[in-house]
Order: sequence, then structure tokens, then C-alpha cells
Amino acid sequence: MRVLVVDDSKMALELLRNAVAHAGYEVLTASNGAEALEIIRSGAARLVVSDWEMPQMNGPELCRAIRADHSFGGSVYIIMLTAREGENDAVEGLHAGADEFIQKPFRPAELIARLRAGERILSVEARDLTVLALAKLAESRDPGTGQHVERVREFATLLAEDLARQPKHAAACGPAFSRLIYLTSPLHDIGKLTLPDAVLLKPGRLNDAEFQIMKSHTTSGAETLAVALKQFPDAKYLQIACQIAETHHERWDGTGYPKGLKGADIPLCGRIMALADVYDAMTTKRVYKPAFDHQVVRAMIVESRGSHFDPDVVDAFVRLEQGFLDVRRKYAPLSAPAEAA
Repeated sequence: MRVLVVDDSKMALELLRNAVAHAGYEVLTASNGAEALEIIRSGAARLVVSDWEMPQMNGPELCRAIRADHSFGGSVYIIMLTAREGENDAVEGLHAGADEFIQKPFRPAELIARLRAGERILSVEARDLTVLALAKLAESRDPGTGQHVERVREFATLLAEDLARQPKHAAACGPAFSRLIYLTSPLHDIGKLTLPDAVLLKPGRLNDAEFQIMKSHTTSGAETLAVALKQFPDAKYLQIACQIAETHHERWDGTGYPKGLKGADIPLCGRIMALADVYDAMTTKRVYKPAFDHQVVRAMIVESRGSHFDPDVVDAFVRLEQGFLDVRRKYAPLSAPAEAA
């Protein structure tokens, strides 16, 4: 695995390069954060060792820039090096998105141990790619949904990040929660793998019996993920994935399914996914309906504030309206006309 070493001091850069190369890694180097960001964006390195104080873009700024891009930010492991000794500095670095914080002068043995730990974590994230592949497999059974998985996870992540900025939800919706939402939201419909084609692909309205079968995808998806959770009960990733799969069709007023949960009894991740999923379904053409205009769907969501949807999540959606439109444009077919807010 390649390691990117970032430091504006030529001497420090050479010391780091030699220590990392001696451990058997292939080493890339950069003299500032801006240069490092371009290398990371190219996909050339997923392990990063960065100095704090650098021109153009310092270490914390580099971390924030990496984490802000969800297309690759979650698959980069960052070790921050600094001569600073204050506890507040360590907190600042970690809050910016660093995974590890090592003080200078660094000990080569400690640095290599942290890099090995980073490798193990990235291998777990490779598992996340497998999970996404499973989600795409479920989606492939209903080709009319297009890039539903990609759009919904970006919608849900936008909502989670906005709620994190609100005092009421700041404690529950930190960076770790937003990252979990991004990683696990593709599994919300994994239970659809169990549905018969006659129900899943029916071009018209479902009858009562068919709708009961359709609703079962929430419980079957949660049950499937619960098998893995039973083996790894402390895995927060699987806990959130189970909750999303089971509760993304629950409604704030208690009229949803499968359990008829109400209000805050619905996990926050499920309340977030409920809005993201409905918005995408309503604005996307399906075999049984046309795509509705953004403004039509916006009005419907606002009207459903406090009935179908958590009021706080609806308020976040209204604040994020332009972000939702940007995601739609990002994944729109090339022939689709642009839509203004």
C-alpha cells in the first residue's frame, strides 16, 4: 500500500520517507497540503502522514478538504504530525478529520505501528465497497430506479451534516454519525432481494396482498443484517444499517410500517432516510409513475412536516434545497434538462 508523506521541510520529508520506506511501503511525497490533495484525489494513496504547519494548505485544512469530499474522503487514513503539545491542538486536529495524532520528534516504530493500524481500518472499508455492491445488486432488480443508491446516500448525508450543525442534534450527529449514514444508507432496500418480481416490478398499483409483501422488505432486510450483527454486536456500522433497513418507512405520526413507531421512537437514521428515500422516489421516473418536479415534491414534503416526516428533518431539507438540486444534477442523465430552484 502506498503512503503519502506531506511536509514542507525537505529534511523532515526525507526522514519520514526513509522511515516509511524502510517498513516496506511505497512512498509518495508532497511539500504542502494543496499538492497532497491533488495526489489523494488521483487515488494514488489512501494512507497519509501529514505535518501540521505548511504553506498554502496546512494539515487541518488538508484533513477537512479530504473529509468534505464523500467520493473518497471516507477511504483515506490520516496521521497528523506536529510539534504542538497542547491538548486543544490534538482535539482540533482530530476534529478536522485526522485519524491519529503523533507529536514530533516522531518515533519510527510508533509511526509504523499507526500505519499498520490504518491498513487494518482501510481493509474494513474495503468491506464497505462490498456492501455497496450488494446494495447495487438489490437495486439492479428494479432497473427503473437508476442511481437511486448514490443519490439517496448523498441526500441522507446532507441531512445528517445539517442536523449536526443544529444545537438540538449536535451531540448525536457528529462527523462519525454522518460518515456512518453515508456508508450504511445504500443498504436501506437490501430486503428487496427477497421480493418476487411480480410484486417488485409490477407497473401498476399494488393490491392489498401485494403491498403486504412489498412492506416485508423492511423486516427481511433488517433480519439479514441482524445475522451479521449477532456475530459482531459492537459494530456500530451494522447497528445503523439494521435500523435504517427496518425503519425507513416508519412515519412521524405512527402510521408507517413495519412497527408503527412514532416520533422519536423512530431512530434518527430512519427518520433521515425516510425523507431522502421519498424525495428521490418522487423526483425519479418509475415504471408506475412519472418524475415529479422538485417544487411539487418540496411542497408535499413541507406539507407532511409533523405527519410523515420528522419536523427537524424537514427543516433541514428546506435549508438544503440547493444541495438536493445539485445532487440531482450530478446524477441526471445527459439528456435531462437542468432544473432551477
